[in-house]
Amino acid sequence: MTEIIDNLKRSVYTLSEVIGPRPYHQVRALEEAVEYITSEFRRYGYTPSCQSYEAGGRIYRNVYVEIRGKSDRLLIIGAHYDTVDGTPGADDNASGVAGMLELARLLRDGSFNHSIQFIAFPLEEPPFFYTKKMGSYQYARSLYEEGREVTGMICLESIGYFTDSEGSQNFPFPVFRWFYPERGNFIALIGNIRSRAFLNGVKEAFREGTDMPVESLSTVSLIPGVDFSDHRSFWKFGYNAIMVTDTAFYRNPNYHGPGDTPDTLDYPRMAEVIKGLRRALEEIATH
Repeated sequence: MTEIIDNLKRSVYTLSEVIGPRPYHQVRALEEAVEYITSEFRRYGYTPSCQSYEAGGRIYRNVYVEIRGKSDRLLIIGAHYDTVDGTPGADDNASGVAGMLELARLLRDGSFNHSIQFIAFPLEEPPFFYTKKMGSYQYARSLYEEGREVTGMICLESIGYFTDSEGSQNFPFPVFRWFYPERGNFIALIGNIRSRAFLNGVKEAFREGTDMPVESLSTVSLIPGVDFSDHRSFWKFGYNAIMVTDTAFYRNPNYHGPGDTPDTLDYPRMAEVIKGLRRALEEIATH
């Protein structure tokens, strides 16, 4: 547990403090993020691959590694490494990248039926959000064009902010307060209707790996926030995909601001999220 916490802290600090803000126009900062992610993959014994593409006259890169399984069917764990302008982006989304890297480390020597990919995306944030220039859209489209079978995609989107303060959890509509906790001390799994069975499988196995409270929602994109990350790109091509999130702006007052710094995150609880996800990935990838 201590090693997981230390690794999460190190990655969040490197991305948000050493590198700092990583908006679309600061290409050098984005390249530094890619270099860090690539070096971590290599440190864990992987050989990273990159998918480069053009957006707005600049070149951006998806970076990924794969654990080859007994079949070519993919289970994908992804997180975006860019930020909006002016924020260090510790929770959004250095936390997601840190979690993805730690899962890659923890699962490195596993033997699985499905192949597992770990991938970091650029351009999740505006002005490219909801466009075909998102790194996740470029990647999901390439899988679709190649005819790759995908069991499901798990998007790590802001997974490090937790609070036990009463009334700290907000919702898109007041009616949600009847069904979900009022304290922001849980992790949420969000999916569309098509992905409900995949989500339920992740949730069930997650609970076997940790006592961390977990809530879930399978619904339509009309509810604000449901499709606000890279899982949306995979929905566009008919793949099962879910978002794992601390609910971001529904909880974290530092969202998209200069206060989204490493010291605001709860690393022990973030580590519990990783423990739960590790169990979920092991379960799904072996069946």
